[in-house]
Amino acid sequence: MKTIIAACSQNLSGSRASVRAALHTLLAARWPSQRDVRSWIQLLSVLQWVLSFLLLGAVSLVILIYLVFTSFWPISALYLAWIIFDWDTPEKGGRRLPCLRRWTVWRHFRDYFPVKLVKTHDLSPSHNYIIGSHPHGILCVGAFCNFVTGSTGFEEMFPGIRPSLTTLAGNFRLPLFREYLMSGGLCPVTRRAIGHLLSKNGTGNAVAIVIGGAAESLSCRPGVTTLILKNRKGFVRMALQHGAYLVPSFTFGENDLFRQVVFEEGSWMRSIQQRFQKMMGFAPCVFYGRGLTSIRSRGFLPYARPITTVVGEPVTVPKIEDPSCEVVDMYHEMYIRSLLKLFNENKTKYGLSETDELHIL
Repeated sequence: MKTIIAACSQNLSGSRASVRAALHTLLAARWPSQRDVRSWIQLLSVLQWVLSFLLLGAVSLVILIYLVFTSFWPISALYLAWIIFDWDTPEKGGRRLPCLRRWTVWRHFRDYFPVKLVKTHDLSPSHNYIIGSHPHGILCVGAFCNFVTGSTGFEEMFPGIRPSLTTLAGNFRLPLFREYLMSGGLCPVTRRAIGHLLSKNGTGNAVAIVIGGAAESLSCRPGVTTLILKNRKGFVRMALQHGAYLVPSFTFGENDLFRQVVFEEGSWMRSIQQRFQKMMGFAPCVFYGRGLTSIRSRGFLPYARPITTVVGEPVTVPKIEDPSCEVVDMYHEMYIRSLLKLFNENKTKYGLSETDELHIL
């Protein structure tokens, strides 16, 4: 009996020592600092945005199709009926939710890079504007953060101006993703949608168009500043028809967020990309960024690089319902000169050298 009691006492003492050792190790371990926690939150905010952008529409579509073959089929039927009823809403200004634009997560999203908005000239709320956003990059991070979220203070810098970012019309055909886009103030990059904002929504509207589009994303890579703009004149014609002033903007650092495998012109892979882009409206880029666990690993998250969007001086545009090609060409040249001036005056301030040039194709 005494032997049993002694053994139990010895085990109990050993257990207490083990517990004390474990507590000592736990207390001695390095706890995450506020900076670490802040970095994790910023990383998660970017992760949710990337997943929403790349997967929300496709996953929602797959789920609704799956539900058709289950007892929950009324959900799919009701949502289909809703989309049919609400089909034209994106073309008529959408359905923005100010609370989503002010969502706290966008401040963490902004601080991850960080993203900064720079104002060079005032925009009067008595006019409407078309803002040309350059370059496209891979995922248009700068355009999204500045013109969709309120995290960089666009509405405070330009009081009375309501920004709207345009994107592919096909995105508004995807379930749930269309609601997500409209809540942020996005609209399709179509004549009807842009015309509605510029003619039937009063004044003080600023429609941001990423003019280079999917074709420009194929040439996106760090250290390269090439824009697809020389033959993109539809936005100028729209501006003339509605008397909307043209405003150039350039996002420095946009092309540094990902690494892309760029295929040479004439190669079979480049040909496939271009054909896909013409059919679907977007280009299948082969790119990578950082991983979720480490900056040294590869994944689909953007690298943390400073992004600065500089909004330039408006080009005054008259209202001409049926502008001639000569007039369109004239204002297109004026816009390009204004954009080049904006780029050259700010390039050395935001990471480029004096010898860097803006190439326009």
